[in-house]
Amino acid sequence: MSTTSAGLPPARATGARRRRWLTGWAFVAPAVALFLLMGGYTIVSGFLLSFATWNGFTPQWRWAGLGNYADLLYADPSLAGDLRRAAGNTAQVMVATPLLTVAVALPLAVLLNSITRLRAVLRSIYFLPYVTSGIAVYYAWRYILEPDGAINMLLGSLGLGSLQQPQGFLGNPDTALRTLIVVLVWSSVPVATLLYLSGLQAIDHSLVEAARIDGAISRQVVLRIIWPLLRPITVAIVLLGVRDALHGFQIFLIATNGGPGGHTDVLGLMAYRLAFMKGLAPSLGHASALGWLLFAGAVLLTLANVRLLRRVQ
Repeated sequence: MSTTSAGLPPARATGARRRRWLTGWAFVAPAVALFLLMGGYTIVSGFLLSFATWNGFTPQWRWAGLGNYADLLYADPSLAGDLRRAAGNTAQVMVATPLLTVAVALPLAVLLNSITRLRAVLRSIYFLPYVTSGIAVYYAWRYILEPDGAINMLLGSLGLGSLQQPQGFLGNPDTALRTLIVVLVWSSVPVATLLYLSGLQAIDHSLVEAARIDGAISRQVVLRIIWPLLRPITVAIVLLGVRDALHGFQIFLIATNGGPGGHTDVLGLMAYRLAFMKGLAPSLGHASALGWLLFAGAVLLTLANVRLLRRVQ
C-alpha cells in the first residue's frame, strides 16, 4: 500500500490537508466577511454613487451618468474652478513636501548614525512628532501660528519684527500654504529619518572606510557612496509623501479649512467639503466622483512607484 512522504496513506493525507484548509478558513472567515460587508459594499456603492445625484436624505438616487465627472472637470464653472485651484495647491504640496522631507531627513539620519552616545535617546526624541496624535499637534501648530502666537512673539523678541505676520502665518494668503507644507515636513521627517537610519546601518562599513582612505571627504562620501545606495529608500519616501499629499486633508481642515480665500484648499478637503460641509444640500455624487478621480491618481502613482523601484534596483 503506497504512502505519502509523511507516512500516511493518500486518502488520509488528503483528509488532513482538507481539515487544515477548513480550519484556516474558519479563522479568517470573520475578517473576510467583515471586509466584504464594510469594504466591498462601500466600494461598490461609492462607485455607483459617482454616477448619481444624491444629497444623503432622499430615499432614492437620481442617475446622472458621467455628469458628475463633467461638472468637476469643465461643465460646472464653480466646481471646475474650485477643482483646478485645489489641484494646483495639491500639486505644490505633492512636490514640496517629499523633496523637503528628503532634504532634512537624510542629513539628520547621517548625523544620528555618526553619534555613538545617546543615539537611542535622540532617535526617540526625533520620532515623537510621528507618535503624537496628529489632530492635537495640528491644533497646537494653529495656536503657535496665530497673530499673537509663539512664532510672532519669538520674532519680535529677536528684533525680527519685519518677519512677523499681523494676520498670522495661516491668515496671510502668501504664507498659509507654505506654512502648512513646513508643518507637513515636520511631521513626516521622523519616519523618513528612521528609514534612512535602517538603510545606513545596512551599508557595508568597509565601503565608507575605503572611500575615506582614498581621500574622500564627508560630503563626497555622502554624495558618491551613501546617496546612491539609499536611492530605493528615497524613492519609497518620495512616493509615500506624494500619496499622503494626494489623500490627506486633516491638517488643512483643522488649521485653515481651505482658507484664506481657498489658498490652502486641496483635493481631499474639497471631496470632504462636498460630502459633509454643504449644510442641507451635500453633493455626495460629486464627492464620490472626486474620490474616484483621486483613486485613479493613486493608481498612476503606484505604477510610477513600481517603475522607479525597478530602475533603481
